[in-house]
Amino acid sequence: MKFVHELLGYVVEPFLWNGALLAVEIAALAMVGGFLLGLGLALLRLSRFGPVRSAAWTYIWFIRGTPQLLQLVFLYDALPSVGIKLDSFTTAVLGFALNEAAFSAEIIRGGILSVNRNQGIAAASFGMGHLLTMRRIILPQAMRAILPGLANDSIAVLKGTSIASVIFVNELTFRSQQIVGQNFKFFTVFAATGIIYLALTSAIAAVQWVLERRFNIEIERPTRSEGALARMFGLRQAETESSAENFLAAKQGRDPIPSGPVADSGHAWLSSLSEGVGAGVSDRVFVSCADVWKSYGGREVLRGVDLTVRRGEVVTIMGPSGSGKSTLLRLINHLEAVDKGEILVDGRPVGYRRVGGVLRPIRDLASARAEARIGMVFQHFNLFDHFTALENIVETPVRVYHEDPAKARATAMRLLGLVGLVHHANHLPHRLSGGQQQRVAIARALAISPRLMLFDEPTSALDPELVGDVLAVIRKLAEMGMTMIVVTHEVRFARDVADRVIFMDGGRIVEEGPAADVIERPKHARTQRFLRLIEREETEGAI
Repeated sequence: MKFVHELLGYVVEPFLWNGALLAVEIAALAMVGGFLLGLGLALLRLSRFGPVRSAAWTYIWFIRGTPQLLQLVFLYDALPSVGIKLDSFTTAVLGFALNEAAFSAEIIRGGILSVNRNQGIAAASFGMGHLLTMRRIILPQAMRAILPGLANDSIAVLKGTSIASVIFVNELTFRSQQIVGQNFKFFTVFAATGIIYLALTSAIAAVQWVLERRFNIEIERPTRSEGALARMFGLRQAETESSAENFLAAKQGRDPIPSGPVADSGHAWLSSLSEGVGAGVSDRVFVSCADVWKSYGGREVLRGVDLTVRRGEVVTIMGPSGSGKSTLLRLINHLEAVDKGEILVDGRPVGYRRVGGVLRPIRDLASARAEARIGMVFQHFNLFDHFTALENIVETPVRVYHEDPAKARATAMRLLGLVGLVHHANHLPHRLSGGQQQRVAIARALAISPRLMLFDEPTSALDPELVGDVLAVIRKLAEMGMTMIVVTHEVRFARDVADRVIFMDGGRIVEEGPAADVIERPKHARTQRFLRLIEREETEGAI
């Protein structure tokens, strides 16, 4: 009992806790500084420029390869020789921060690389800049992978503050040694010191647990009920039930039942939202591709493509895998740079400026994409995994176009009504089916008031029974006069909806014309073989 009493006495000893507080201050400041510097180093390590990557790697290699004790002593002794005089506490913080930056950089880089690359591509397609994408999309998702490593480093830094005693920092371990030097009660004093360290590191572990729950997309966040959201934004209860009706309609081969404002006022509401909705196909050329070439390494993907799309026209692009269809869409929105040729949207290049008669990419591609207002829907949805359906739709209007958040949320709810998903507003993407995710992706693209919609095989990643839901929404947009380019293998959809069908093979346009002519009466032998193959696959799938 005497030993326990003595032990508890040292555990609550103010002299030791003052040292513990000093250790916590050093560790906390070092971790903040190390994280920020490490984040910068991680981004430099991911740079496209070799010298920048090499410089960041050299720093990390040197810091990780030399003992921290030597680094502290060097800073303490070397800085005064160049006229920089720091006290022991500041030197310790600086030394630990510089050391931690090297380790944090690799932890953060690993977390960033763990995020699906398509998340950044989707953000870029809507006009998000690199830093905004990193802050809002990549890092929040990367935190799941980053947090365990950072928590381990935080604990290591806290315990490692004991070596700061070599530069006369009077932290916890140093103070315990001072007590032992007076009473020689090694076991009791050091045991109490260990208990204090255990309490501090347990606090770090608790913070880690809280943060991991915060960034875990598998755990649902408390949100308003869908009914409350519907009432908040003035939607009738019947509109929150439209998804089931739309599903049945698609199953029966009928168009989906429009929801909310669309049902009440025809196309007026969506027309006010988007310049891309018109009265019909006009003679005005809206998209122009002239002699477009694109290569990856030594492989030519596009070879002299010439294409025009009129305002209000629906153009479907078909062709085998590797024919350059998706690449063409990415070039239109400048997600890739054109090697040769010219692409104009509404008479202007997206992200280029003319220098000496030659188009050169501009530095601020994000602003150029935002100004072009091109909505893009991807094959694999590419919804932002850490955002709910509603948040996915609201993110770009608020962050890129600086719309009022309340107005953006109201518009998002109306768009969810348009695609029949009002009652899924609070659901994270992993709780939605493939067809539901793709309909949210369509609503997200519409939220930026697009003048042009690009669909990159929007149904190829879906189960057959879910295809009808997505095609019904795209068909409705076509009826509204939205200018669209749709890459698809859905022959029936192309026949019924498209104004023109383009068949591509080997990076070239092989055949084009009115949908009925190309699909029912193809002239080129390659088109005929492709359509026979698709028809055979559809027949076998039906069986």
